[in-house]
Amino acid sequence: MSTSFLRMESICKNFGGVKALQNVDFEVHAGEIHCLAGENGCGKSTLIKIISGAHQASSGSIFIEGEEERRLTPIGSIKKGIQVIYQDFAIFPNLSVAENIAMNSALMQGKKRMDWKAARAMALEAMAKIGAHMDPDMLVERLSVSNRQMVAICRAILNDAKLLILDEPTTALTSYEVSMLYEILRNLKAKGMAIVIVNHKLEEIYEIADRLTILRNGENVATGPLGEFSRSRFIHCMTGREIIDSLYEPEISAEPILEVQALGREGSFSDVSFTLNKGDVLGITGLLGSGRGEIGDALFGIYPADTGTIALHGKPITIKSIKDATRHHIGYVPEDRLTQGLFLTRSIMDNTVAASIEKYFVKGRLDEEKMDAVTWEWIKRIGCVASDSKAPIRTLSGGNAQKMVIAKWMNINPSVLILNGPTVGVDIGSKFDIHTILHEFAKAGVGVIIISDDLSELYYNCNKLLVMEGGRSSGLMDTKTLTEEGLASLLHGNALEK
Repeated sequence: MSTSFLRMESICKNFGGVKALQNVDFEVHAGEIHCLAGENGCGKSTLIKIISGAHQASSGSIFIEGEEERRLTPIGSIKKGIQVIYQDFAIFPNLSVAENIAMNSALMQGKKRMDWKAARAMALEAMAKIGAHMDPDMLVERLSVSNRQMVAICRAILNDAKLLILDEPTTALTSYEVSMLYEILRNLKAKGMAIVIVNHKLEEIYEIADRLTILRNGENVATGPLGEFSRSRFIHCMTGREIIDSLYEPEISAEPILEVQALGREGSFSDVSFTLNKGDVLGITGLLGSGRGEIGDALFGIYPADTGTIALHGKPITIKSIKDATRHHIGYVPEDRLTQGLFLTRSIMDNTVAASIEKYFVKGRLDEEKMDAVTWEWIKRIGCVASDSKAPIRTLSGGNAQKMVIAKWMNINPSVLILNGPTVGVDIGSKFDIHTILHEFAKAGVGVIIISDDLSELYYNCNKLLVMEGGRSSGLMDTKTLTEEGLASLLHGNALEK
């Protein structure tokens, strides 16, 4: 039987009058991969910060390797062998791979200068342990997201990590990169390391986890071996409601909204054609570099197409800029909502009306009362959990923030709404809500395009599909003719076989 590395009993954490955690028990064994799951705002991040020493529990007990820790500090946590890799990886982009990997060791030893020769040797040693292959002298800013994550893992194991916690480690990774990461984690597990993964992607959890703990509203809902959790039980524990996946099957319509013929952009994609009718939800997928995202960029005028034609409601249109796209009532929800979709320091209201601000000018002044009213209409209609329309939008959870990005574009009364990775970093409940909203919009006559590599999202929520490979399209397919496994096969290179 594996030994307990970390045991937390009856952990409570209050922030003023807000109870973030209530009597939470959590235990992690050496040599296991433990998934900590729950919807956004359930208390996962707070629990991690208590383990790392960044927050102090209001009450409860913490035991590390059987010894009770009265007051855990960040340095104390690291000395106990606990390493946390957050979503931003906490690395220095302007420093080299070797410098980033050796940084913590230098700080722990109280060194005032970096020994570059020693740093390089440490980096090579750490990379060899996990099978990573990077130039130790390369600046981290030049690395891919997955290699930056490798740098963070190398730095962690170099500091004698006994417990490695990864917060949403696969959010920005391709399926291939996820497989590579999981292989590394399995190797670390085999060496006796305790690993905690914070995740809410069911497919990934079932692939990697040994045990599972689910939090909801700051409380333990369930914990145990993964085999005890069916898909339906898992979802019910996370959300508190029954969520059943069913294929999206709209009423057949011959009313075209968007018609694209032989669309192309040199160096990105070529000869892409499809028709989007009323009620359709079109999925566009493909591996990284296939041209899937570039089609959305072209239709929104970010990087316009240089060949082909576009017709909206039967009339030819030209899209050479974002202004052209919005003039034709085309909206675009970008993949990275934090840097491209939201004004994080501005209010929920300001973000909601950002794309339609002209509507609220009265005699040269903004009608803030009208802006506030329409914001609350969208908050209620789209199911966003928000208590104040004037609060900064960065205070919302990931799922609620994404709902308001969608609301921003729906407020322009779009003819077409393009969504690139609409549920990336979004929990199961919010994901279901967003898909339901998109189906309602499609049935109401909005042309909906989902660009994604999430196979379940595409299979259950799109009735038409384009698979891209090397800038070329497979041609329009009806998802009713596919299985989820068949879609996976297409995505991995079989789409264009004759």
